[in-house]
Amino acid sequence: MRKTYLVLSFSLFLFKESFAQSILNQYVQEGCQNNQLIKQREFALEKSVYALKEAKTLFLPSINLLTDYFLGEGGRTVDFPAGDLLNPVYSSLNQLTNSNNFPRLNNQSIQLNPSNFYDVKFRTTMPMLNLEIEYNKRIKKDQVAMQQVEIDLYKRELVKEIKIAYFKYLQSIQAFRIYEAALALVKESKRVNESLFKNDKVNRTVVLRAENEVTKIEAMRENALQNSKSAKSYFNFLLNRNLTDQILIDSSYQNPAIILGDSNSFNQREELKKLQIGHTISQDLVGLSKSYIVPKISTFLDVGSQGFDWKFDQQNRYYFFGVTLQWNLFTWGRNEHKVKQSQLESKTIQSQTDYVKNQLELELSTSMNNFNSSLSNHQAAVSTFTTSKKFYNDLLRLYKEGQVLFIELLDAQNQLIQSQLQVSISLYDTYIRAAEIERANASFNINNY
Repeated sequence: MRKTYLVLSFSLFLFKESFAQSILNQYVQEGCQNNQLIKQREFALEKSVYALKEAKTLFLPSINLLTDYFLGEGGRTVDFPAGDLLNPVYSSLNQLTNSNNFPRLNNQSIQLNPSNFYDVKFRTTMPMLNLEIEYNKRIKKDQVAMQQVEIDLYKRELVKEIKIAYFKYLQSIQAFRIYEAALALVKESKRVNESLFKNDKVNRTVVLRAENEVTKIEAMRENALQNSKSAKSYFNFLLNRNLTDQILIDSSYQNPAIILGDSNSFNQREELKKLQIGHTISQDLVGLSKSYIVPKISTFLDVGSQGFDWKFDQQNRYYFFGVTLQWNLFTWGRNEHKVKQSQLESKTIQSQTDYVKNQLELELSTSMNNFNSSLSNHQAAVSTFTTSKKFYNDLLRLYKEGQVLFIELLDAQNQLIQSQLQVSISLYDTYIRAAEIERANASFNINNY
């Protein structure tokens, strides 16, 4: 099996302490509390808890009231020759006693089906040995744990989505602000060119080009505004809020995401926990399918009354205690086939666990590489922006002095705007990639959410 040193060598990517207490974490808590799918999974968890409680009660005694009443006529009979047996004796006794104290008897025909007969009893039953009940309880317990893991799994994914949506919203807001500043810049350029045109220092083409730049930036600004609205709507959707609700902006994200501490929480990912629990359940199913080897033993106690014509007296009352044993001895190999199926299911889950673990390791490694790439991109963007800003300022001064063409100034202006946008995009990309690493490494503490 592949060693996991690759995973453990990765450092845990965390945000700054101020980030841990930021507005975003408040939004994360709100999203987890309001999410309808989480509430549905919590209902399923509660249902599994009650199923476990139900399984535990199977070990306890159960009491049932059973009542039977019979009314019938005809059917099988048993002939009893009472007259043939006793009449000679009675006749001799009458002669000896010189009396008629011993009457003649008729032969009897007794109906086997009782008529006007009742049987009322309380039956108490209790299992003494039943492996099926024991394994059923274990499976229900594991299903409760499975439901909890599924809730944590969805919460962790939701946390990642909320954070990424928030950073994309900040990206869109910053892009809108950059285009706002760029619009002011091109309007100023237009004003300068109009002044130069009035003084016959530039031709009409330069003014028209400046006006086109204003129109282009206005369109870009409007596009950025619409993107911002869409990002806001999606973020509010994740929080189950009104799509147009205002979003507080955390101004602390001025520097790229950083690294703090080490962690091996990767092995605690809910996907692996879920497979581990599934493997445990499969082992219990193997035990359940083998439980036929051990007999089932239970006891019962009946306390009641039975008799004819609804008579209830000392003669009719009774109790009856017993022990039952049920042992499955031969089923044409049906039980053995069930055992083989359960064993193969267990092997399948084990193989799936190894495959998923490799997938998760790849995800973590890819997220790590993406973060490093975004960090490099941001550093390059900052350097490019610094150079572009200086280059534009120099060209603007030269343009006012009539030493460079307007087309050169426009090129420097566009480079400045694009480099500024790239700085903003790459900055929030580092936080987005860090959120992906946080998800891949299962390092976010969701216990309080």
